[in-house]
Amino acid sequence: CAYYFAFMYFFPFSNTALNKESDEESTDMRKSDSTDVGTIARGLGRDLGKRFKMEVNRIRTVVDRVTHARHGDDDGSEEEILSDQRSSVKIKVSSKGSFEFETIRVLQELGGEHTGAIWTMKFSSCGRLLATAGQDHDLRIWVLKDAYKYFDDMRQKFNSEGKVSPVPSHPDVCFDGTTKGEENEDNKGPFLSKPFCRYQGHTAELLDVSWSKNYFILSSSMDKTVRLWHISRKECLCCFQHIDFVTAIAFHPRDDRYFLSGSLDGKLRLWNIPDKKVTLWNELDGQTKLITAVNFCQNGKIAIVGSYDGRCIFYYTDQLKYYTQIHVRSTKGKNAQGRKISGIEAMPGEDKILVTSNDSRIRLYDLRDLSLTCKYKGYVNLSSQIKASFSHDGKFIISGSENQFIYLWKTSHDHAKFRRDRNTYWTGIKAHNAVVTSAVFAPNPSLIVKQLEHEQERETDEMKATEHNTNNCYVLVSADFSGIIKVFLHK
Repeated sequence: CAYYFAFMYFFPFSNTALNKESDEESTDMRKSDSTDVGTIARGLGRDLGKRFKMEVNRIRTVVDRVTHARHGDDDGSEEEILSDQRSSVKIKVSSKGSFEFETIRVLQELGGEHTGAIWTMKFSSCGRLLATAGQDHDLRIWVLKDAYKYFDDMRQKFNSEGKVSPVPSHPDVCFDGTTKGEENEDNKGPFLSKPFCRYQGHTAELLDVSWSKNYFILSSSMDKTVRLWHISRKECLCCFQHIDFVTAIAFHPRDDRYFLSGSLDGKLRLWNIPDKKVTLWNELDGQTKLITAVNFCQNGKIAIVGSYDGRCIFYYTDQLKYYTQIHVRSTKGKNAQGRKISGIEAMPGEDKILVTSNDSRIRLYDLRDLSLTCKYKGYVNLSSQIKASFSHDGKFIISGSENQFIYLWKTSHDHAKFRRDRNTYWTGIKAHNAVVTSAVFAPNPSLIVKQLEHEQERETDEMKATEHNTNNCYVLVSADFSGIIKVFLHK
């Protein structure tokens, strides 16, 4: 049974094509412990124990080739080739869309480190560190060149004096100062070309990572554990054992002594890190209890769980007591059956959440009444753990896609011209030759832009007459099925 659910979680066969769906959305809300349980997908086998190992090895080698062949370029689009000295990207927009990112260019490619797919990628809250992890079992941390000296000094100091605490402290201590690190390499781009840290210890693929504000990192894995690390230390600080694959984790946004974990055993756990134990837990009801996404909203007051059958379930964090739920699905058509929730993200400065699911749709919900604000279409996400997220200012949404593109949408579009609750006007960026498994905006793009300007000044030995406005800059980072990471700049 465990092998069966694990296999269907990562490589479902029921979603073989993009399904046409009704524009009407179903937003079922229940504020009691009684839930409207979705039906398990038809035709699922019961005994996949022996087949699981063989099928996983086979599918991993061909998944990017198969999905690309199955999902070609969308019809009714315009294309444009943009090139710079080092690389070129193809920009594609929907027929009624606009070139919002027409000046985007590739800054850097980071390859040769990861073996196999990168499943998850997260920036630290300060924007100076980037965590990547996936198929090769290792967690890697990349650092901006200008920040290297600060973090290297931290590492040297704590390793020699042993002053780092083995568990997160409260309140958070954040690094907000200006770094003055020397550039260690001649490579072009904002990041050092080699990881600052490579953490080993997991014995299976990593599925999710989460940062605290004071540089602790959590990693979850198919080896049924969550591990705690700190940027100044090489070894694992603590290991939290689970019963099944740990698909999603999230530090509490206000008190990082606590974190949420979601597992395929159907249990949501709130862990106390100093005590190294579960403080609270709750279990999903229904036939399909697989947890595929977790996060906090409303500044940590509410915990949200995404399920394999397309439900978003809300709990009060203080007692982990059931509050309400949303059925993420259409009212009719094949997408009336809920699909796996692959990501849940809170919108910056708004009481809204962004939900990504395996029906190739991204939905924005208003938490005040759990109503659907907008549905975003255009990308391909039928069987992956791809998740969408916001830009630092909340104006744009970004996502990877199974058809090798990065997709971007305006969070809000012109209501006078287009439907208020539906946004099919996207921009696609083609810069990878494999499934784009993860794509994120940098949370502090001005750091990267200023660093690049300083490098240019040193190269030309001239001071620029005018300073660029860094407020309207966006830095994008994407990762793919083959382990390649790319960094983009749009000014």
